[in-house]
Formats: sequence, structure tokens, C-alpha cells
Amino acid sequence: MSRRLSVFAIVIVLLFAAIAAQAVNIQFFRAPGLNASILNPRNSQSNTQYPRGEIVAADGTVLAKSVPATKGYYPYTRVYPLGALTSGLVGFASPFYGTWALEAQYNQYLIAHAQPPQSLAQVLAPTSAADSISITLQPSLQRVAAKALAGRNGAAVVLDPRTGAVLAMYANPTYNPAPFESSSYTVAAKAWKLDTTNNAYGFPPLGDLAIQQTFPPGSTFKIVTTSAVVAKKPSLFTKSYPVAATIHLPDSNKTLSNYAFVPCGGDIAQMLPPSCDQGYALIGLDLGGNILAETADSYGFNSVPPIDLPGAQPSYFPSAASFVYNKPGLAYSAIGQQNVRATALQMALVAAAIANGGTIMAPHLLNYVSGPDGSIVKRYQDTPWKSPLTKAQAAQIVPLMQAVAHAANGTAAGVFPAWADAGAKTGTAQVGNAAQNVDDWMIAFAPATNPTVAVAVVVPYQITSTTGNSVAGPIMRCMVEGALSLQAGLPVSGTATTCP
Repeated sequence: MSRRLSVFAIVIVLLFAAIAAQAVNIQFFRAPGLNASILNPRNSQSNTQYPRGEIVAADGTVLAKSVPATKGYYPYTRVYPLGALTSGLVGFASPFYGTWALEAQYNQYLIAHAQPPQSLAQVLAPTSAADSISITLQPSLQRVAAKALAGRNGAAVVLDPRTGAVLAMYANPTYNPAPFESSSYTVAAKAWKLDTTNNAYGFPPLGDLAIQQTFPPGSTFKIVTTSAVVAKKPSLFTKSYPVAATIHLPDSNKTLSNYAFVPCGGDIAQMLPPSCDQGYALIGLDLGGNILAETADSYGFNSVPPIDLPGAQPSYFPSAASFVYNKPGLAYSAIGQQNVRATALQMALVAAAIANGGTIMAPHLLNYVSGPDGSIVKRYQDTPWKSPLTKAQAAQIVPLMQAVAHAANGTAAGVFPAWADAGAKTGTAQVGNAAQNVDDWMIAFAPATNPTVAVAVVVPYQITSTTGNSVAGPIMRCMVEGALSLQAGLPVSGTATTCP
């Protein structure tokens, strides 16, 4: 009998230990996740029973706010005054589908939560209210991007390279956030099905094409290849490559030709403005897979950019090992083809690196969080992310990109007004079966003497007769002119008379 009692006692002790361990696990280790979970009834109730904080743009425009509901079960509803123009960034706070984008990223501030006590009475009876967030986005630049894209699939990203602040980030397809706020599940579910269904090119409206979709960057990647030369193998900077219309790639029967089979060659200063494919392919072979892969990684390829939005995807550059027995692949990768893929945000960061003296600042939308009384709860601190180049090395590339924009043979010639003093690089990447389409790119910064804006534009799946200049160029012009005008305190350019 005593032996049975001993076993029973041990079992009871073990059960109590398991209960205590689980209690510790929930109270201390899982508590933050449970507190933040959209499945937490306290959070879902806060989202629907109490007003959420506002999301406010850099110019003071309210992008999201809670208002008393006129019908339905919930006392408050969320409204988005600019609708689809900013939904890719602002997101939604749905009673059925939770939160997304900035509404999700800063949900802990935007939901009603306990506020610091201001009196003894509030210590005894804590008050709850929501904070608001102010972001760096400029709605006027969003409008310019939306008009310039004119409904086409694509994205335009505008950064302040000095801080990493996102001034504009517009992408098509986009979506209307209003149905997600409906108190009717039928209405919200219909919107969910519509906005999570891919269009003909495989892009869902609910996904942000600027940060979640990758494309071959084409010749815009030549800035990374040039950086590899400047930083890792400077002897190649002045090496002269033979003038040719077509080259034969090693270890294969493959050939590589320039756009329209135009002969080109020379050193980097001669080849970057006209974007000489075969010359840059040979540079890639001279650099080797190790150097090229290391340089791509130093720019943030194969890493998720630390932007304060959920769902951002890494850009991709193949590993050095993948080129050991694939020299043609190395040649094509040096010009942004083969398996190289990049988001619009990543290529904006490449432009920003050159503009900011070789340092990439972490991209961000948050400016500050303010309490219900207007006091600053949290302010974003500018943070370096990557440093692929020194200031002196970046300075070597600036005039090369200026030549792309302003030299007679530059592939971006005619895009920018002289006063903008821009540096740029175009890209036209062949995609699809038998290269049936092209992705048209352009990256740029301005003014070159003291850059305050860095931009990337991508318009995918265009007909093969188009180029980065012809398709992305007009959009880029509007974004650069608009951003510089805004920074100068002037009306934003890129109006109906200047944008396509």
C-alpha cells in the first residue's frame, strides 16, 4: 500500500510541476505574443469597441482614422480617406481579417491600451486610449506615381537617401481597403477573395509589388557590378574591353549581344552610359563569382530589407558556388539577368547607396508615435543598414551615373531636365518564354552634388520593343521633379500637363 501511495504522490508532484511550468511559460515567455495576437479577444475587442489611433502622413493628411459607426454591430469603423492610393502601405484593421501593413506593424500603439497615469486617480483607475503614428509618406508624390503608372502593373519607390525615409511607395495592382472594415462578413469575404486572387501576371492586389515581388533588374544591376570593380578589383576600372556586337561565352556555345546588336566596348567610363552588355559580361567574368556575390550581398541582396512593413521579400543573387561550372551564368548575372531578381525597394536602396556616400540607411515609414495628448511617445532613429562602399568609392560612380542621364549616348538621355542634375541607370530585362516580354527599369538620384532623393521605377512585362528609358523614364522624371520641387517648397511637378 505504501508503495502505491508513493507512486501516486510522485504523479501528483509531477502534475503540479507540469502545471507550474506551463503557467511560467504562458505568463513570461508567451505573454508578449499572446498580448499582440489578433486572436486575443482583448485585441479584437479593442479594434472594434474602441477607436484606434490615427495614421497621419508627413504633410498632415489623415490616412486612417476611426469614426462612430452609423450601422452594424460595432460602435466604431475605420476609414481611409485616400483609399487605394495608400492602402498598400497603410493596410486595414478588419474585424474579420485582422490587421495588415502599417495597421499591423504598429498595432500595439494604434489599439486602445493603458496610458501612463497622470494623477493618483488614474493610478487607481488606469485609463485606456490609443496612440497615433506620423509617417514619412508624402501623399502628393503618391498621386504623381499613381498618375504616371496610369494603371499599369509596376512600382515607384522614392527615398531620402540621407535618412532612409520613404517619401513615396506606390504600386499597382492596389486595392480598396473600405470593404475590409465592413461589419458584414459577406462584404469583407468578397473583398478578401477578390484582392487575394492573382491578376493575369500573377500579382495579387493585396500584395505590395514594391516590396513583395522580385524581377530581373537588368542593366540597373551594372551599378552593383561597377561597385565590385571599384571596391574589390580597381584594376578593372580602366581596363579596355574590345568593341564588338556579339561575344562568345566560355565553356558553352552561347553568345551575348548588345541591345539592337550595336557594337560597344572600352573601359567602364565608356561602357556604362550606353549600357554595354557584352563589355559588362566580360567584367563579370574577370571579377569572378566570389567578388560579384559578395558585392551583391553587401548591397542587401539575399537579405530582407529592414523596412517597417510586414511581408517584405529579399532580392536574390546566386551564390558564388553556383558559378564554378557556369561561366555563362556569371556573365549574364553581371548584367542583372539569369537568376538575379530584385524588388523595387532593393534597387532604390542601390541608388541610395551611391547617393549617400556608400552607406544604405534602413528604409522606414515611421516618423514618430504620439500619445492622446500629443506628446511624443517614440521617435524613429535613423539607422545605417549596409555599407557596400566607402565615400571615396561611391564618389567614383556618381559621375558615371550622371553621364548615363546627361551624356549624348547615355541610355537615360532626355529623361531629366538639366536643373535636376540627376545620376541614373536604366534597365531592360528580358523575361518570359523565348524572351517574349521585358521588365523596364530605371534607378536615379538627384541632385548629384548633394543627393536628397533616390528613386527606383519598375514596369514589368512590357512588349520587347520598349526600354527602361521609354517606359520607366517618364515615370522617373515625374518622381524626381516632384520630390525636388517638394523639398524646395514648390508645388509638386508631375501634374496632368507633365505626366503621361
